[in-house]
Amino acid sequence: MGGILSNIFGAGGSDGQDSSHSESATNVMSFHSSARWQLHFDSCKTSSQLMVIDFAASWCGPCKIMEPELRKMASTYSDVQFVKIDVDELSDVAQEFQVQAMPTFVLVKGGKEVERVIGARKDELLKKIEKHRAQQ
Repeated sequence: MGGILSNIFGAGGSDGQDSSHSESATNVMSFHSSARWQLHFDSCKTSSQLMVIDFAASWCGPCKIMEPELRKMASTYSDVQFVKIDVDELSDVAQEFQVQAMPTFVLVKGGKEVERVIGARKDELLKKIEKHRAQQ
């Protein structure tokens, strides 16, 4: 029940998640406001939980290929937080993370980048997730 309540109260847009978007059902959070993203990111800086940030664009073919793969990963690795950032919507966040190609997956722990995967490289991303989630 706690998960249901947190989805109603915590994930219903107050922290930047788009609860009406299909991704929220698969544990991939989407942010559409830089301020909400920053609040969420700041709140995760003290956590040892791995966060995978997917920097993508709606027009990006390889991003579309990786989208269902990312949803599968989010279902498989419930101990990992998955976030999707549209680089056109939140270009300032993409610049902050020095994203120059899509998709770019940034793995973060304690507010610090620990790894990065550039391109639709599912196997490499999976290996890095496995490596860093084991170091919790």
